[in-house]
Amino acid sequence: MRDQEPAPLDPERRLSTKEAAELLGVKPETVYAYVSRGQLSSRRVTGGRGSTFDAREVEALARRNRRESAGSSPSGGELSVRTRITLIESDRYYYRGVDAVDLATRHTYEEVAEWLWTGRMRPGSTFTAPAASVAVARRAVDALPEHAAPTDLLRVATIAAATADPLRFDLSEDAVLGTARTLIPTLVAALPPAWRDRRDEGPLAHRLWSRLSVHKDPDEASLRALDTALALLVDHDLAASTLAVRVAASARAHAYAAVSAGLGVIEGPLHGAASGLAHRLLQDVLDQGDAAPVIADELRAGRRIPGLGHRLYPGEDPRARALFALLEQIPRAEPALLAARDIVETTARHAPLHANVDLALAVLTTSCGMPPTAGETIFAVARTAGWIAHALEEYGERPLRMRPSGLYTGPKPPQPLPE
Repeated sequence: MRDQEPAPLDPERRLSTKEAAELLGVKPETVYAYVSRGQLSSRRVTGGRGSTFDAREVEALARRNRRESAGSSPSGGELSVRTRITLIESDRYYYRGVDAVDLATRHTYEEVAEWLWTGRMRPGSTFTAPAASVAVARRAVDALPEHAAPTDLLRVATIAAATADPLRFDLSEDAVLGTARTLIPTLVAALPPAWRDRRDEGPLAHRLWSRLSVHKDPDEASLRALDTALALLVDHDLAASTLAVRVAASARAHAYAAVSAGLGVIEGPLHGAASGLAHRLLQDVLDQGDAAPVIADELRAGRRIPGLGHRLYPGEDPRARALFALLEQIPRAEPALLAARDIVETTARHAPLHANVDLALAVLTTSCGMPPTAGETIFAVARTAGWIAHALEEYGERPLRMRPSGLYTGPKPPQPLPE
């Protein structure tokens, strides 16, 4: 039997602190915490020390809290979180209601990030890293062993940048946005350059190129493809790393710590590292000149073919489609594009899957003289903007709401003490 909603209160009635606490199922101190966060309004009792509360406001907050504590989706029983940032629907995705592909192909990464954070477009936006932050991040990254992975570098740079910011615990919107606009360029600046001269000015994509590609003089089409890839990857709803960021923000961890939580998850082969697997597969096909034997070896080993299919897109991944269209304008990308097409067509003989963004990233990194790990770096730098957007949104919610209950399946207590 479904739980029934309590009978509605008299809309004109005002509740005491005790009554409001009982209706909300919280302590009286928590009621005043709701007031301080702007979730409830209060009115002082004339001539007294207490406060009264609008019954309708209290009732609405109680309903909202009940829905959140249920924490389930009618479609799959999974955790469901309200968000105004990204919608994925019918093989398309939207940033704050605007087609994400249109935004990414018409605006720079920095402009798309600003849109995601504020809902306002700021043409010509650029991100600048403070010298002190860059210096401490570079020292920390330079101390790592040569075999350190890209996410190792970025995670260490994030922690180092946090130590250089004594105001990092300020979770106000302006402070967090200030952190976002300096942290992202700091992460790029901390990466070791692919060639001797570091580029620390200009659009972020140009600066990132000098950390990833052996080509010193990139053509405009290649730079545009990299910038668009960053913008396409800014956010993708509640991916695993984004959920980790929201859990950290729910506990009121500062923005650097929230980003660090995301970086800890993105390293998985089923998430940010997937493009590296696609890069290696694509390189094998280019080396052999035929996808069939390479795919056969993957299937024989019982491995999933990387770069194909996406559970959120029954049809084509819109990010891959947009990136492939830009790569077709780069002459040196033609061999990698043909190899990617060969992979899709060969695999389609037993599983009709479309190319996803990981395969498109692999074509970009392979054809632009970048290492297999470059796609992971692009992914992590791009997604940092999305993580900040989700952290900002979570800071405006009830603290510690991201606390699911465990379903205990162990031995029934009490058990005897072990000997």
